[in-house]
Amino acid sequence: MRGDRSFILVRPRDATLADVDVLSDVIAVMRTGRPRSARLSWHAPWGRWFAAVPGAGFHVVLQGACWLTPPEGEQVRLGTGDVVFFPHGREHALADGPTSAITAPDCDPDDPHAAGLRTAAAGDQAGDGAPAAITLCGAYRLDPARAHPLLAGLPEVVHLSARGGQSPELRSAVALLGVELDRPRLGTDAIVPALLDMMLLYILRAWFDGQAVGASRGWAAALSDPPVAAALHSIHRDPARLWTVAALAAEAGLSRASFARRFAALVGRPPLTYLTWWRMTTAARLLRESTAPLHVIAARVGYTSEFAFANAFKRVYGTAPGRYRRAAQGGARRASP
Repeated sequence: MRGDRSFILVRPRDATLADVDVLSDVIAVMRTGRPRSARLSWHAPWGRWFAAVPGAGFHVVLQGACWLTPPEGEQVRLGTGDVVFFPHGREHALADGPTSAITAPDCDPDDPHAAGLRTAAAGDQAGDGAPAAITLCGAYRLDPARAHPLLAGLPEVVHLSARGGQSPELRSAVALLGVELDRPRLGTDAIVPALLDMMLLYILRAWFDGQAVGASRGWAAALSDPPVAAALHSIHRDPARLWTVAALAAEAGLSRASFARRFAALVGRPPLTYLTWWRMTTAARLLRESTAPLHVIAARVGYTSEFAFANAFKRVYGTAPGRYRRAAQGGARRASP
């Protein structure tokens, strides 16, 4: 049990450009595969246990109502339009009532053997009574080994209540996703992953905005603090630049000392420590996903010397860049169908 951080209800507001840029970078770094989703029609009586997934999971109630049993904390009634997000992919249960019997996992959108992206879209689920609810369930493949502190600090469950005034962008993404899964047509297999990516960013944007109100530290406070957000945006926009604390302070519009204290207090590490960490994280992604020569990658993350880059990378990852690339790309080839 983690107290009141195990379950959080948020009422979103608009996000800033800096929020979106940092969030996009974080998701790109952690992504390991295509997201998956399924549209399910539930008939009373029903109750299903959803196994943990290697990434993050979600449910959207398109019609009717149901009860969520989260990994920790009290059960929660979900109504039409509600979104629940599981940033760490924890197991949980959904049912038509708080005391309904729960059966084994049924919807597994992360199943690599499932047909396409619609693992259970065609069939009705459980029970033989009148339709009780229609939901979307889904999963995002995110590698916990590459976890950005922005996501690592999220609670087990994020509940975005339709009654709390969700953003029109999130409502639109959910509606479009439901249509594509209900009536697949030409292009659906390309449209669904794009809509899932959009929905993930809208969910995260809403959570950070909701938490930013009154937050005194942490990533929610950092992204809502204009000086620190400006510095983070600058680092993510141009990690190769020869940044100094003074240069980042100028971006933030603060004195060097004031900026350094403020950044460390909100982000949890000093500015140049975060800069180095993000450079190495970016380099690791380029090594995994591209064939660019090492000197090109070194330059893209701010190193004029391939030797200096290799030493910095080895300090963080414990292996040379070339060996890291061979291991990562070899593993990706073996995992391909």
